[in-house]
Amino acid sequence: MPNVDASKIRFAPKGNVYLAPAVGATLPTEVGDGTTAPTGYTALGYASDAGVVITPTITADPVNVWQSAAPALFNVTSATFSVQATFSETNISTTELFYGASWEAVMSSDPTPVPTGTYRLDLSSSPELQEISLVVDWSQGSVLNRVVIPRAMVQDRGAITLARTANQEYQLTLDALDSSGKLGYVLTNQNMSSGS
Repeated sequence: MPNVDASKIRFAPKGNVYLAPAVGATLPTEVGDGTTAPTGYTALGYASDAGVVITPTITADPVNVWQSAAPALFNVTSATFSVQATFSETNISTTELFYGASWEAVMSSDPTPVPTGTYRLDLSSSPELQEISLVVDWSQGSVLNRVVIPRAMVQDRGAITLARTANQEYQLTLDALDSSGKLGYVLTNQNMSSGS
């Protein structure tokens, strides 16, 4: 009989996504409960009930040899680690990440400029991609998990639909960038020692 343990089947009923500027971010080294942001990070807020999709990808080319119809080995040509989620909150973090620009307060033209209560975000015709650090927390009961990506950029954006019966959503795919030979790391408090 194979070693089976239904208590090790995992779901993700709770979680959160956090971001911080990549430069100067203090990377967390412990798991989180999905309710408290790591030091220096800001929560992106509610995500749609589709949750968060984490995708590690390795692309490899076969090395073919004369002596065999099968490849002798595979050579890694690229590696990616992406996080995709659709965020439901319209807040400063989700919108700046989505549009790739920063909000600025519109000032009055009085002799002493004062904020007008209007904010402006300029969409550049030659945008510069923002580099961030990303943390994804999820948990089930007492089992806590965390993915930390030291450096990431938005790789793809979905469309915003303006409708009477549906909220605005911000669909983002973020890809990890190289960080001293790593794409990121995963933390858990589940016992992962050999034989457990």
